[in-house]
Amino acid sequence: MAAYDAICFDLDSTLCKPTQDAADVLESTFERAGHEQFCTPAALRAAVPDLPTAETDREFYEHLFAEVAARSGVETEIASTLAAEYLEVRDPTAVEFRPGAQTALEHARDRGQVGLITNGGRPTQTQKLQTLGIEDAFDVRVFTEPSAGIHPKPSTAPFEHALAELEVAPDAAIHVGDSLHADVAGANAMGLDSAWLDLGRDDGPGDHAPTYELASLETLETIV
Repeated sequence: MAAYDAICFDLDSTLCKPTQDAADVLESTFERAGHEQFCTPAALRAAVPDLPTAETDREFYEHLFAEVAARSGVETEIASTLAAEYLEVRDPTAVEFRPGAQTALEHARDRGQVGLITNGGRPTQTQKLQTLGIEDAFDVRVFTEPSAGIHPKPSTAPFEHALAELEVAPDAAIHVGDSLHADVAGANAMGLDSAWLDLGRDDGPGDHAPTYELASLETLETIV
């Protein structure tokens, strides 16, 4: 078991998960837009690594639907409508703790400083933190804010910002997240240890090797 001066967490799919069914949200989005559905939640996830940086949630989903439309041979003009309808259907407050997350967070707080590094804007992500009752559970919270130079993971910028606020060296910190592309790659590039939460998706270890692999957050205390 390693000792760290700081333990940082991702939010979406790591500490929390949505209570809305992703397939239902997407189906409702296309119904409201009056367009035949041309993608699945898995297809949306697969497109994320290829997206340009977005300044807002709306712009992010416009990029996302445009990318998936292009991959599906569909005119990309529908992306703006789909993004607007998706944001109407999706409820940021419809989240709950992932099993083991609350205990893992409490364990981390008992061990030292705790940070949040999330790919998402402050308004949306703060609603999730408030729903979970952990808005004040972190010593530093880092949200995506490109206008301030904080680009989304795997950019090292959010890690740099968090470590500077915590006054911790990269080799004295670990980042816990579910995305190999964003969390593990970003942490590795910054020199942090990384703990990858394996959710059983078809995106197992490849180019980005985590320091640790976790089947659930219930096992976090075995490594920190």
